Amino acid sequence: MSTQEKLLKRDSFIERGARSRARALLDPGSMRELLDPFCGVASPWLPQQGVTAQADDGVVVAKGLFNGQSTVVLAIEGAYQGGSMGEVGGAKIAGALELAAEDNRRGIPTRAVILFETGGVRLQEANLGLAAIADIQAAIVDLRRYQPVIGITAGTVGCYGGMSIAAGLCSYLIVTREARLGLNGPAVIEQEAGLAEFNSRDKPFIWSLTGGEQRYHSGLVDAYVGDDTVQIRGTLAGLFQRGLPAQHRSAQADGFLARLAEVDASVQAAPETVRSIYSKGYAA
Repeated sequence: MSTQEKLLKRDSFIERGARSRARALLDPGSMRELLDPFCGVASPWLPQQGVTAQADDGVVVAKGLFNGQSTVVLAIEGAYQGGSMGEVGGAKIAGALELAAEDNRRGIPTRAVILFETGGVRLQEANLGLAAIADIQAAIVDLRRYQPVIGITAGTVGCYGGMSIAAGLCSYLIVTREARLGLNGPAVIEQEAGLAEFNSRDKPFIWSLTGGEQRYHSGLVDAYVGDDTVQIRGTLAGLFQRGLPAQHRSAQADGFLARLAEVDASVQAAPETVRSIYSKGYAA
């Protein structure tokens, strides 16, 4: 089969919206959306700043089954406000994770998948967005004591800001070639450090440092897959079957600091150098 034929046959995950992605991951017919758009729970702050509020605040909370087991999928709509986190959307994600943890404490095994397509905090909501992201991070740490919390970044927005820290707290991370993962976005780095440090218009350079393939070969994510819904779902099943990791990535701080100390900050980072340093592993 030619490359063109393969592309035509695949079921693109990236081309799906947040709601469609959640439905495609859960078992057919099992999805039930909580706080859907008809509930009318939208940001009260955006209209005051002349921004139209979306009825679901750009976050889909889908409860259902994944291979027969209770699972909640939290999908961020990157097409709305860049997937930014505000008070309402953040509360929906944090609340769902908290309820999943409570399920586990009551003997109901419930897992979680978070679809990260987000630039981080919503600037129009400032501290409210930051507080919401902090709640999300705390809820991930709570739930992952019982069940794996798996993050997926497929594209096209990527995962940045405080939500990249939330992604780093997940038990496992899945990325595609089109994905990007980093604390600061290219435009922010260029603004703060200058064009010589990071050219936000140089897309090949951006992907060579923060793209999915680089992050995978640097050991910062756990699975690198193609833009195919069936493949992503199969990878998700394999990671759930693996169970909780022996040690979460966020617990390997000493190893990460040792790798970071090897980076020469006096010169512009090169993809090959970064990959070589970070692929050494992180165990303390």
